[in-house]
Amino acid sequence: MINPDDIKLFSLVNADGSEVILSNLGAGIVSIVVPDRNGKMADVVLGYRNPEDYYADGPCMGKVPGRYANRIAAGRFSLGGKTYELAVNNGPNHLHGGPLDQCFANRIWDAEEIPDGVKFSLVSPIGDAGYPGSLHVEASYTWSEDHQLTLGLSAYTDSETIVNLTNHAYFNLKGEEVGDVTDHILQLYASRYLPTDPTLIPVGDPAPVAGTPMDFTKPKAIGKDLKADFPALNYGKGYDNCFVVDNWEKGELRPVAVLSEPTSGRKLTVYTNAPGIQVYTGNWLSGCPESKSGKAYQDYDGVALECQSFPDSPNRPDFPSVVLKKRDIYVNYIIYAFE
Repeated sequence: MINPDDIKLFSLVNADGSEVILSNLGAGIVSIVVPDRNGKMADVVLGYRNPEDYYADGPCMGKVPGRYANRIAAGRFSLGGKTYELAVNNGPNHLHGGPLDQCFANRIWDAEEIPDGVKFSLVSPIGDAGYPGSLHVEASYTWSEDHQLTLGLSAYTDSETIVNLTNHAYFNLKGEEVGDVTDHILQLYASRYLPTDPTLIPVGDPAPVAGTPMDFTKPKAIGKDLKADFPALNYGKGYDNCFVVDNWEKGELRPVAVLSEPTSGRKLTVYTNAPGIQVYTGNWLSGCPESKSGKAYQDYDGVALECQSFPDSPNRPDFPSVVLKKRDIYVNYIIYAFE
């Protein structure tokens, strides 16, 4: 368990009063307050009233999961001629780094204030949660005058290992207390997605989204096809799928998603250098702890846009590699640009 007294919050405020609140628990995003088209402020990320409720929560609300975000089939992979067995915590698979007490999202990170932001750091020792190699991780956030929250995720190791990091914030551009996100308009720069088996492990090759409910290449309301009778949607009770970033090149930052909300006029553009973006429409949010505004969250009240490597990449040599070698640096940049 976490001692609530160990949880520290950090506020970043720009000139117009827009504010980001971060936490050293899971290097998490607690709040992002930005104006609508009329200048009215609202908090546009989901979260909890009590700081301690962020510990060991199923949705991983706003935090950085690891060592491996998303799923690894059967909790097993091979590296350097050796097979590693990880904890199985999501049906038959390993998810987000393992059981809730092992995941990076539920640890207290060291914190250091930097210009316009905060840098969180964590050391994961060799064998931690079953992973090879020790891993030194940093998550640096900065908040700009033009409402851009930049997250730089980086890591290095003393011996070969695997790593896949992201942030798991849930967005509702109407405000975290105002209904669901089915009316939000989403566009993805992704013309392919990863079909999965019923346990959400990728199978086969990336498939075209054209002609399917997975097509967000043109702006579309999230709720339009949310309940369509389609395997990818049936398996997860909504969208919980990895989309393949178009024209991806290693290390190159590019826009991958645009989320907008017609009533408020708020728009969020997401940039990353990651090869994939997992879109999760909050399909299992019911039963979460009480929200910051005192409401009970319901399914589909937020959407997560998780920029990351592909699920089960350690077992898929045809996917972009997630192997981190000694003396190499892992880097995943994510920019959340609000208008």
